[in-house]
Amino acid sequence: MSHQENLTYYVAQFVDELYQSGIKDVVISPGSRSTPLALTFAEHEHINHWVNLDERSSAFFALGMAKEQQRPVALLCTSGTATANYFPAIIEAFYSRVPLVVLTADRPHELRDVGAPQSINQLKMYGDYVKWFHEMTIPEATIQALSYARSIASRAVAKAESENSGPVHLNFPLREPLTPDFSLPNIWGRSSADTYHHHIAGERKLDSNQVNQILTQIKDGKRGLLICGPQTDLDVKQSIFTLAKHWNIPVLADPLSQLRAGKHNKGLLIECYDSILKSEQIRNQLKPDFIIRFGAMPVSKPYMFFIKENPDVPHFVVESYEGYREPTLHQTKYVYSDPSHFCAQCVEHNQGMEMDPVWTNMWVRMNDLVKAQWLEEESEKVTEGHAVTEIKDAMKDQHILFTGNSMPVRDVDTFFTSTEHDVQIMGNRGANGIDGIVSSAIGAASHGKKVTLLIGDLSFYHDLNGLLVAKQYGIDLTVVLINNNGGGIFSFLPQAKEPKHFEVLFGTPLDLEFSKVVDMYGGHHVQVESRQHLRQKLEHAYEQGGIHVLEVQTNREENASWHRNEWQQIETKLLQIIGEES
Repeated sequence: MSHQENLTYYVAQFVDELYQSGIKDVVISPGSRSTPLALTFAEHEHINHWVNLDERSSAFFALGMAKEQQRPVALLCTSGTATANYFPAIIEAFYSRVPLVVLTADRPHELRDVGAPQSINQLKMYGDYVKWFHEMTIPEATIQALSYARSIASRAVAKAESENSGPVHLNFPLREPLTPDFSLPNIWGRSSADTYHHHIAGERKLDSNQVNQILTQIKDGKRGLLICGPQTDLDVKQSIFTLAKHWNIPVLADPLSQLRAGKHNKGLLIECYDSILKSEQIRNQLKPDFIIRFGAMPVSKPYMFFIKENPDVPHFVVESYEGYREPTLHQTKYVYSDPSHFCAQCVEHNQGMEMDPVWTNMWVRMNDLVKAQWLEEESEKVTEGHAVTEIKDAMKDQHILFTGNSMPVRDVDTFFTSTEHDVQIMGNRGANGIDGIVSSAIGAASHGKKVTLLIGDLSFYHDLNGLLVAKQYGIDLTVVLINNNGGGIFSFLPQAKEPKHFEVLFGTPLDLEFSKVVDMYGGHHVQVESRQHLRQKLEHAYEQGGIHVLEVQTNREENASWHRNEWQQIETKLLQIIGEES
């Protein structure tokens, strides 16, 4: 066969096997060396191909799409430094367990390390941040080579979504000429709709003896806590609250746990735990007998202090598969089981466990008090916190709130209280960076979900070019931009006590007019004047569609002072409740 025939059949059957294995979307960063793969993806009638000019944005766009779709997304770029621009999103995907199939085109072996243009060492370039790396062979169309191409494609998709999901990397050495011939017969090969390899795996479940061993260790505990950190399983909430009701145990839920939203019974939900645990004096009076945590570590720093201050408390971390997401380094009992199965087994094997009603009632009372404190303010001024409450009240079923890192996710933790609407809260909490957030949110919106992005001005600036893909494909995105002209979180940290260099090194004011940038990308910009104005503009944005940026200007120092004043009032009231319940 000719070079072109070898190239066409090999690449086509690889791409087709990606589809047969579950890939429905590919994000393509344009370039020359990736031509065979790019054209073949575009030719495949069952794969959606998205073209995004900037590689860093492309990778985060694919990440957001994979998060929302809860299935692997393919990512394709040319050789050279284009591949390096994928790295930040690959790191985030690895730590947040998001499946990506990363395809990098490369020079053939004879053009490596000899000064050929756009050629770098791409072998295992993502190191330990991918679950699997494989370099493909030079394309051939022999029966063995085509079977190999399908085998690797099938393995790659299965590896990306198996166990703890994450990115995989396949590197393609390709020789010129690079253009396939789609007029050749039967380029897609097999007519079977089955994947080349079948990967059958069941959910992990403890046996009865293992469950009883765990329950025996905590059966005398009367002051237990269930903790729910960031996770994406939308079905586990019912199992956790069934267990909570059975034991009458408080459930402290991070906003990204998906437990705060929905029509399930939330009588034992403690969503204001971050505010409750701010005070060391209060933490000292809330020592639990045991803790069982589901999901990753919560965003709350006071909760981290709470755990560190109680190293002798039995601490269980429930994960579907092996992992060590426990940064306190305390002795921890890792339970590797499907969380829903584990909850059901705890109910089934119950050894008469029930929390002290005084303990549970105290947590519920404290939670109700904090919620009332945050919601009682009737001022029309838009604080950073009340921007969150307005978003929560405006969101409807099937909406997504994508939260930026730094202050936005902490404001969501504090102010996004429970809602009956079936909404989802997402964020990039793997590596917790402020880059790529706009692109990730647009990726989450790419398949039609209404997405509201809450983001700070620095993070928005970092990823402004992500707006281009929304403009190109008509993707709806509503952005609530908290513009405190710099890094607001540093006003809460010890660095704020060093005024001489604070603004230059940490405050980092931008002094940008974001309206001009939004206009460049065909979006609509509004300067929000009041809480009512924000409500109106949110509703308008959801109805109209398109790109809407609702800018809320705040003052960093005023915001920090307002928070501290509120926390001081809350602490006084909480201590009174603890005294009454003791």
